[in-house]
Amino acid sequence: MNDSLQTVFDQAFDAMEQVQSGRDETLQWHETGRVISIANGIVRVSGLPGAGHEELLRFPGDMYGIAFNLDENEIGVILLGDYWKLQVGDEVHRTGRVMDVPVGEGLLGRVIDPLGAPLDELGPLAASARLPIERPAPSIMQRAPVSEPLQTGVKVVDALIPVGRGQRELILGDRQTGKTALAVDAMLSQRGQNMVCIYCAIGQRAASVARVIAALRAGGAMAWSIVLSSAGNEAAGLSYIAPYAATSIAEWFMAQGRDVLVVYDDLTSHARAYRELSLLLRRPPGREAFPGDIFYIHSRLLERATRLRPESGGGSLTALPIVETEAQNISAYIPTNLISITDGQIYLSPDLFELGVLPAVDVGKSVSRVGGKAQRAVYRAVAGELKLGYAQFEELENFARFGARLDETSRRIIEHGRRIRACLRQHESSPVPFLEQVAVLVALTGGLFDSVPLDDMPQAEAAVREAVVRADTQLLARLAGDTPMDESERQALLALAQRALHEWKPAA
Repeated sequence: MNDSLQTVFDQAFDAMEQVQSGRDETLQWHETGRVISIANGIVRVSGLPGAGHEELLRFPGDMYGIAFNLDENEIGVILLGDYWKLQVGDEVHRTGRVMDVPVGEGLLGRVIDPLGAPLDELGPLAASARLPIERPAPSIMQRAPVSEPLQTGVKVVDALIPVGRGQRELILGDRQTGKTALAVDAMLSQRGQNMVCIYCAIGQRAASVARVIAALRAGGAMAWSIVLSSAGNEAAGLSYIAPYAATSIAEWFMAQGRDVLVVYDDLTSHARAYRELSLLLRRPPGREAFPGDIFYIHSRLLERATRLRPESGGGSLTALPIVETEAQNISAYIPTNLISITDGQIYLSPDLFELGVLPAVDVGKSVSRVGGKAQRAVYRAVAGELKLGYAQFEELENFARFGARLDETSRRIIEHGRRIRACLRQHESSPVPFLEQVAVLVALTGGLFDSVPLDDMPQAEAAVREAVVRADTQLLARLAGDTPMDESERQALLALAQRALHEWKPAA
């Protein structure tokens, strides 16, 4: 009996030596673990001593998970699927790779999930390669200054809070104040701009994502867009990896020299998903029960947005993260974290929304830390006067609410400010082209709208925009360039606007 056992041990030892030396290629090492406990989106696994941090593990039924907690006797795994499909005792296998996502031109016009599986019933994806979802951000020496503008088509943003290609501009506000609509308008206005747009829905309701897809298709924007969706009823692990997967897809296009716009809707849901996973993994909680590294997971995501130098590819990745506030509290934990990470914020006020001022952008609380460097030279000639006039108007308007008697100059400032507010109003899914914006702003700063009744402002603005479309092509070509607007071009635009507004010209 002892001789037979010794023979079995010798054969096993010889097989192990052949595998280690590589002489027998038919034999390979396989580490197999077992599920020892299951929670909502989390499993604990034993028996995988060689597994690494964030390694992809395979469960029965082609379900995957990410190794997150590497303890001495077990591994805490974030599931990328429904936990109720597993049972205690199921086998777990290592894959030897980290989580990756398909990338390439074939993703344009498609709707996918964070794992790269299609959701639009248009067949399999024609991917060019696969990239890890977690990648190091470009180094300082690879980055170029943000100087090229990103036209959002939203007048109040392009004129007062400009966004540049490669910038990270936060959109924040309470629920139902138009945050998603503002980001979708920016995607719709990229027609003919050679820009790829990626909409990343994190923990959103399926109906909300369907509305965004319908708006993109109605505006013809799906041709240059990708939608990556993680629904709110899916595993929290999918919501956690969704923004990283979207960024890796964007980085592939950036490496090809393309400009990319990524909308993260929204990072509040992302932070809550990570909090849920961290608490289930028994990581120590901090402020508002968020884990201590909640700042790090967002900073390492948004630091990947940049504009590259020409020798590094010359592409850019512009990030528009969205965060939801509660009761207009922009000093809460997650909003303040993201304000400190990003290059500015666009704040949407529920008070303005209730007054019908749409988009409800609060210019006083919004800022772009890139500023005029991300604006065309033509814009800079009129935007400075506009912001100053609007700020004076808001201050005087608050003062006038107390019933104070105002002099003639103050009344003129208030009337002019009301015209500014009326001109900055805009309907959803109707981005305004660059040249039409410039004509309206020149007419506004020139005081041509001051004689127009407030109820007639939409018709007067439409008349000026229509006049620009029919204007001299040589004038439009000069304005579309990067050179500053000279006095002759300004006078030509003013004359154009005066002819368009002759119906509202005051009597002599």
